[in-house]
Amino acid sequence: MTPAPRITSPSAPRSVDSDDSTTLERYPSRLVSPALELHNISLHRDTTVILDDVTWVVRPDEHWIILGANGSGKTSLMRIAALYLHPSAGEVVVAGGRLGSTDIRSLRRRVAYMSAALATELRPQLRAFEVVMTAKHAALEAWWHTYDDADRTRAVACLGQLGVAHLADREISALSSGEQQRVFLARTRMNDPAVILLDEPSGRLDLGGREQLIGALDETIASDSGVATAIVTHHVEEIPTRATHLLALKRGKSIASGPITGLLTAELLSETFEFPLRVERRDDGRFSARAG
Repeated sequence: MTPAPRITSPSAPRSVDSDDSTTLERYPSRLVSPALELHNISLHRDTTVILDDVTWVVRPDEHWIILGANGSGKTSLMRIAALYLHPSAGEVVVAGGRLGSTDIRSLRRRVAYMSAALATELRPQLRAFEVVMTAKHAALEAWWHTYDDADRTRAVACLGQLGVAHLADREISALSSGEQQRVFLARTRMNDPAVILLDEPSGRLDLGGREQLIGALDETIASDSGVATAIVTHHVEEIPTRATHLLALKRGKSIASGPITGLLTAELLSETFEFPLRVERRDDGRFSARAG
């Protein structure tokens, strides 16, 4: 049984002690060098504080949920982790490479990033296999780099892992939202990333599409041994069953961090969303929440 989380003062995030032997036994990746490290991250826009001294360390084979209300800083934290946004203060390290002292292009190849905004950033005529293939160079256009037959074969294989290889030659704009999200998820598998970051991946989907995507996420987690993942959401119902860790953000601050079992409670959820909530974990491993 995972020990109860250590509760600290309101000014510090809740966490599980790093030297806890039970936690180390259950999560042996704590003994491996991190896939992603964000230390004392702050982000300011004029006089607005978006992130305030957030520290977050992700180790191989850990699968994180970033939970918080709208405006809590989730997407900003994800964009900093994906190296598309520079923090006002703090340190970013990807697979041992420090931002500022390592070529950012090589760092970006170790981070697979998928956001709900990706569909609006792509040229509509790009074919599905090109959307996946361009991830090799963390690019959004096929003409910026040279690709060969092996790259196309790899891209189609990634599409096949998500069950959409038959869409390889279709233009991305001609696909449904659910099909697009599977293509974007396939894109995260093109390289050998240290960490996969998914910012509200089901945000554009209907209920059926959401459930299919959550199943695909669970399959991705199960099949990518050693690869860390992090998923941003504000709905506990969207948490895959194989999620292992939780980071809760409130008004730009980290208020809880650690193994999800024992940490995702009604108390924490109510504090995160500033509204009385109840949470339960169903027999199938999924979470649900309602007003409490």
